Amino acid sequence: MSSNGTDLTIGFVSSSVAVLLFGSNFVPLKKYDTGDGMFLQWVLCAAIWLIAVVVNLILHCPKFWPFAMVGGCIWATGNIAVVPIIKTIGLGLGILIWGSFNTLTGWASSRFGWFGMDAEEVAKPVLNYVGAGLSVVSAFIFLFIKSEIPNNMRSVDTTPLMTDHVINNTQDSCPDCSWVDKLSTTQQRTVGCSLAVISGILYGSTFVPIIYIKDHSKRNDSIYAGASQYGFLSGVLWAIATCCWLIANHDLSAVVSFPIITAGPGFIAAMWGVFIFKEIQGLHNYLLMIFAFFIILTGALCTAFSKI
Repeated sequence: MSSNGTDLTIGFVSSSVAVLLFGSNFVPLKKYDTGDGMFLQWVLCAAIWLIAVVVNLILHCPKFWPFAMVGGCIWATGNIAVVPIIKTIGLGLGILIWGSFNTLTGWASSRFGWFGMDAEEVAKPVLNYVGAGLSVVSAFIFLFIKSEIPNNMRSVDTTPLMTDHVINNTQDSCPDCSWVDKLSTTQQRTVGCSLAVISGILYGSTFVPIIYIKDHSKRNDSIYAGASQYGFLSGVLWAIATCCWLIANHDLSAVVSFPIITAGPGFIAAMWGVFIFKEIQGLHNYLLMIFAFFIILTGALCTAFSKI
């Protein structure tokens, strides 16, 4: 197999692993009461940092550029909204929406060279445009899918061992509930969809500092000259899935990997939402979801073939 063929194989295999892991990443959150998500954010980032350290050691500790940490800040900002999104519109629908807007932002910044990055070229640009466009179309279809969030986040036995007599009857009936739990159904859907869109745009901007460093590492007059092409330790690593994504970026280029990896996890997450958590129900919602999946699949295939 030629070198180019080997790179493509590694890129697509890495993309597949990333899709599977990204689509299942937040499944554990469905089994626990995560409150407003701030403690979860700290634990999640700590776990990601540990994986990043291990990967960095495997790569013999290439020089670290602080600018890459900006990508981590962008990712963490978008990730703050994960718990409210899952609580309001569900795991499946949340990832589907933010994945689609992630696709648009990440693809466009790479394809057109935004933020000082080098514009990436593909062999068949029309197919690439069609693939990215279909991923965006799927996002708007997902907005019309209604999700039902079962109220089973808390343990069945919630009776405290000791209770105090309540003198003030006007006290909040649910003092431990987060602000998300107090929203009406309409407010939850509005907030959830809006946060998913914002998170998707932020997620799509996560790799900008890393790609910027990689692009400028090839220029002798740049301060990033000679920087590692595998700049993993950036604070943005999303454990193994993100490592696979960065490998796919290297072997396929971001303009190809973004539409595939950002759209694909939605399918995995939706399967969790349909068969395990029962978030999406009803023939109308099923038909919309299947139609959107076909659009995603077509878009991913168009994007993949645009590189060949």
